Amino acid sequence: MTRKLLLVVTLIALAALSAVAGEKDPMVGGQAMYPTKNIIENAVNSSDHTTLVAAVKAAGLVETLEGTGPFTVFAPTNEAFNKLPAGTVDTLLKPETRSRSPRC
Repeated sequence: MTRKLLLVVTLIALAALSAVAGEKDPMVGGQAMYPTKNIIENAVNSSDHTTLVAAVKAAGLVETLEGTGPFTVFAPTNEAFNKLPAGTVDTLLKPETRSRSPRC
């Protein structure tokens, strides 16, 4: 169940980064987002999305999201993740959470 939640949150999160790719080099987290880069390449440059990047890595989705889309993903900021109940993000990012969780 927690892997599914992490996957859903991650996919929703990345949609926003994908959506801004259609604009002329929009700024996210103080960094330009380039349409010539994939979601991961853009996301790692945003200081506002470090938790999202960690979640993508923890979910094992880096390779998928570096691939050919299209992808629709909404990108919560670190501030949004910080509003989750205490310990939620830490639990979802633990390697043992991923290995215990059923495949989606």
